[in-house]
Amino acid sequence: MNLTHKAISLPPDQAVRNIPFSSLSTSGDEFFYIEKAILSGHIIGDGYYTKLCQSWLKEYLGVEKVLLTHSCTAALEMAFILADIQPGDEVIMPSYTFVSTANSVVLRGGIPIFVDIRPDTLNLDETKIRSAITSKTKAIAPVHYAGLGCEMSEISKIAHQYDLRVVEDAAQGICSKYDDQPVGSFGNLAAFSFHGTKNIVSGEGGALAINDPSLVDRAEIIWEKGTNRSQFFRGDVDKYTWVDVGSSYLPSDILAAFLWSQLQQADNITQRRLSIWNRYHQAFEELERNQIVQRPVVPKICQHNGHIYYLLVDNLKTRSQVLSVLKQNGVQATFHYVPLHSAPAGRRYGRQSGELVVTEDICDRIIRLPLFANMTFEEADFIISLVYNSLL
Repeated sequence: MNLTHKAISLPPDQAVRNIPFSSLSTSGDEFFYIEKAILSGHIIGDGYYTKLCQSWLKEYLGVEKVLLTHSCTAALEMAFILADIQPGDEVIMPSYTFVSTANSVVLRGGIPIFVDIRPDTLNLDETKIRSAITSKTKAIAPVHYAGLGCEMSEISKIAHQYDLRVVEDAAQGICSKYDDQPVGSFGNLAAFSFHGTKNIVSGEGGALAINDPSLVDRAEIIWEKGTNRSQFFRGDVDKYTWVDVGSSYLPSDILAAFLWSQLQQADNITQRRLSIWNRYHQAFEELERNQIVQRPVVPKICQHNGHIYYLLVDNLKTRSQVLSVLKQNGVQATFHYVPLHSAPAGRRYGRQSGELVVTEDICDRIIRLPLFANMTFEEADFIISLVYNSLL
């Protein structure tokens, strides 16, 4: 083995740094917009900045309606109410996802059906969907892992063929595209996250994108605690009352003011993240060529947002070794999900379809490296050198 990118011996004064896994990127305008929200006297939900953010997202995605929520979990819960998931209904999804994807189905009495992921993108394997469909299947929930779009053309085709709803879990997908179309604009519904660890943030926060005109009115009602309050304020009805199920899914307008500033920086944040992602990717090409790691695969049809940079190593022991070296040098790297089908609640509430070979294989081998918009090339190069040191 002849590697040109050699592992380096770090000087004592550079051997330990403090590089977090994620870090907030702000412009300073966040304070300005928050102050304006406070001075307006309207800091509850559905205020001025909520409407601004919803309009921005609606125009960017090209969907019928967007409603801000206090979390992506809330958006997913709304989505599966709107998808009319009833007790016993089945929803196909990957096991390799955050618990909220499945929990939002279980809360409706539905059954998550866990399907394997692709070995290249770690997204839902579209070739496994048909075999998971039964007479009880109601929806498909593709999860755009690392912001990389699933094979939405095939998933949409299957959904149309079997008359299934599509609920995109686009928690990590803001500003990503599949076939030049924004992720989150393919399904009947899509949920986004603005959690503090995401690319565009509001601390806690999310959004529900509604791409089916027939669901818009009910979405507003569910969002407003099951009342027709939105219709009342538009003058469509002369009073508002309880008309359906729902909950308090609105965020404060202070959070929306913060988010509005972030949305103004969306392109800049995405490009800065991509510059770090690309630096990692180029640096680790040699390790992949020598079969020491596997790098992420980005299909030509996808434009991702630089949300996650990960490496797949050969086994759990190697991963532990790499993470240990990084931690000793002040770098916060980590692994990712424990597959839901193997979790206690996953076994209780869900069911797997077929063998989940890829899911079970990669969950012990994945390493996620720090990546954030204000990260420097010097910090990235330091991490790259530590990875080389730990593997050679």
